[in-house]
Amino acid sequence: MTPQQRMLSVCFLLVSVTCRTYGSGVVQPFKGLGYYVRSNCPFTLTRFTHNRVEYDITIRRGDSGLLVQVEITMNKVRTVLQNGSILVEKKRFVLKYGSTKLVVSLPYDHTYQHIFQYGIYTRLRSSLLPLSVTWHSVPGGIDSLWVELQQELSTDMTGLCGKHNVTSMSPTVCREFFSYTMECLQVKTPFYIQLCEENIYSFENSKYVHCAFFKEIALHCGNKSYVWQKWRAITKCAEPTCPGDLVYKEEGNAFIPSCSNPNPSFSSQAITSTCVCPKGKVLDDHAEDFRCVSVPSCPCVFSGRTYLTGDRRNTKCQACICDGGGWNCSENSCLGRCDIEGQFVTTFDGKKYVVPGKCTYVASQGLNWTINVGFSGKHASIQTVNASLSASLIIYTEWFRYINTKSLTNFSHFLDHALVFWQSSMYVEVHTSFGMKIQVQVSPEIQLYITPPGKHTGTISGLCGNNNKDTTDDFTSSSGIIENSPEPFALSWSVGRCTPNIPPTCINTDNEIFADEKCSVLNNPAGIFAKCHGYIPTDQFHTACILRTCNCGTNLVQCLCVALGNYAKACASLGVELGDWRKATNCSLTCEKNQEFSYNVRACNHTCRSLSAPDPRCGQEDAPVEGCGCPEGTHLNQGQICTPKTECVCLHHGGITPPGPVVIDGRQCNCKNGELQCSKDCGCRNGKVCVHCSEYPVNTAQKTCDSLSKPLVASVTCESGCYCPHDQYEDHHGNCVSRDNCTCVYSGKVFRAGETVKTNCKKCVCGQGQWDCTDEPCPGTCQVYGNGHYQTFDAKWYRFGGHCQYTLVEDYCRSQNGTFSLRVESVPCCDEALTCSRSIILDLQVSGSIPKYSLTFIWWSCYTSFY
Repeated sequence: MTPQQRMLSVCFLLVSVTCRTYGSGVVQPFKGLGYYVRSNCPFTLTRFTHNRVEYDITIRRGDSGLLVQVEITMNKVRTVLQNGSILVEKKRFVLKYGSTKLVVSLPYDHTYQHIFQYGIYTRLRSSLLPLSVTWHSVPGGIDSLWVELQQELSTDMTGLCGKHNVTSMSPTVCREFFSYTMECLQVKTPFYIQLCEENIYSFENSKYVHCAFFKEIALHCGNKSYVWQKWRAITKCAEPTCPGDLVYKEEGNAFIPSCSNPNPSFSSQAITSTCVCPKGKVLDDHAEDFRCVSVPSCPCVFSGRTYLTGDRRNTKCQACICDGGGWNCSENSCLGRCDIEGQFVTTFDGKKYVVPGKCTYVASQGLNWTINVGFSGKHASIQTVNASLSASLIIYTEWFRYINTKSLTNFSHFLDHALVFWQSSMYVEVHTSFGMKIQVQVSPEIQLYITPPGKHTGTISGLCGNNNKDTTDDFTSSSGIIENSPEPFALSWSVGRCTPNIPPTCINTDNEIFADEKCSVLNNPAGIFAKCHGYIPTDQFHTACILRTCNCGTNLVQCLCVALGNYAKACASLGVELGDWRKATNCSLTCEKNQEFSYNVRACNHTCRSLSAPDPRCGQEDAPVEGCGCPEGTHLNQGQICTPKTECVCLHHGGITPPGPVVIDGRQCNCKNGELQCSKDCGCRNGKVCVHCSEYPVNTAQKTCDSLSKPLVASVTCESGCYCPHDQYEDHHGNCVSRDNCTCVYSGKVFRAGETVKTNCKKCVCGQGQWDCTDEPCPGTCQVYGNGHYQTFDAKWYRFGGHCQYTLVEDYCRSQNGTFSLRVESVPCCDEALTCSRSIILDLQVSGSIPKYSLTFIWWSCYTSFY
């Protein structure tokens, strides 16, 4: 032992207390001197209560002086050591001894304790208290046992470990051994001599009784003492034999290098008498015998199955090869999936944990989605799943299943960003336009499975983690910090206040016994689930099964079957078919109407509707699921009944029609095997083709050149009949032309493409069925007529009376540089009731200020003269 190890050992002894019993009845209590008790009656070794948990250890020795029965009760869980076996709550682990071969089935994990090999000893460690019980088994019983507490408890302890009295007997042996311990024991030597004689009295021929005693004294004196070096030679106590290739070492590491752990971390308290492999080799802890091998020769183990170096293990998602005890695997080709099965969560990156409270949480959120899960206030089961996908909202609850307030049927629904459909009677799926898939198991319990988009942008967060293939940061809280444990992480993603109220352990002993027995079917190497053991380990599923079932409430069988189904589902995701596991575990389901249960239900083309039109679910890549569906050769109709094709109705643009002949859109049709077959000939001419709205609805209102100039209508208006082919339009002569050759109409006259008209000072060209007009110069006209009526150049009308001469128009504009002037004179007409223009004078000037021409138009009373 190195100085550093000795220092650590001293520190350890300062914070731990130990009670030992060895030989034929020596007891070393937690405090005080040892004493001897000779009896084959049962004794309480120690009994106490700490934090309302009861601990009780009783022992009984046989006629050989060895311990033949030890009962350890912790939190009402009873463990019995008897006849070379370990019995834990009716589970037995036999320790058989051959000549040099030890066969064990440890370690064993229970909810409250862990049993494992500790060097040449066996150790039981409590998970509720820093307490351990260690014993050494030999043929015929146990020769030494000790109880160790990592801290002194402020509680009353009863039993032998708390006693300080001694007995008095006077056999006279052991003198020779203690002559070598004077330096160590000093004045206590006479006491230990008496103790030795009491121990050996009448067991002189039992090497196990007195050798156990001598070893404990040598250990007490320490590995630097003379007696430690010589005690076996003095007492002729042989070293224990080790099984297989192992060799005994008086002081060595309790946890020896193995194929599973070639470099275990050592500490001072792990130094003990042990069996080790020869130098350069490690223990093949995957083999049944105790065989030592070199590290490159180590086999690999996956889910209880052993693989030799070079062996391959392939799954649906990756390929692995065994290399010296470790697996070299290709990158996982399957997208990460988040599973929320009750309180048990598996993140996108594969980290498993349990949520602490029956609250509402953000399961996952990203750039385009937010998914919340709400737990029942009564049980640790999901009651609601709310998925917000951009503008669409999908809500699942225990009693109602709605999509945008519309009842979800066995057919598919299109939302703005998602396709939603029933995969089977048990599963609803959502496939989004941005590549995310949501699968909800709706019965018998709601469970949620989320597959994120393959190529997503932005940050993913929530209970499901961040999907970055790194489990170390999966517990990133809503505030952005990485938590060390799942409870504060999960609580940070709760919506509103959340109080931890989901029990982390079983709270009902009867339910726990039921769960422990029924969930063991997962681990049965010859059971229905064994085929998947080589692909998925059962340990975490087994633990979840026990916890879910024992805290279930009233319907234990349903909770058990849901837990078993979760393992079966994980196996199916890797392509492992287990067979009829529900029948083997009494978990069979019944189906409504004439549907049948199957483990291989697919949504694609299993409805009558899928016979009439392409099924959008067929384009979705997905693994089959279990549930109720239609038998082979039948399809689900509107009444949720499986019918043969011959009884399926046909869906068309106008509605639904039953099987048989029918007239639709004026055509003779026949509904047969869910598909509508109609005559194709419409008697079309001039290059037109038939349009059948029941088969392929098009907007027939926009198939003419005339429609190109009319406002567009959002809804599709379809009337079956003869129409121009695709990308052609009917012109005003009834012929089919391209858009560029469409005709136009003006004032009832038809114009060809490219022809022009002039109107209202505009020039208009016909193109693609519409007029394209541009402005042109347009002269204004001023008019004077009748009884003083005037129209200006800008087409404004007014009336002005008076018998005077007026300037009608001139361009002098208050300057002397004008070129013309037109004046009119108004006089009474013949009947003197009207005003007429008596004269019109036009002055024109070429240059200068003197008019060169002057024209005068004169009307006299009832006739006109012109100058």
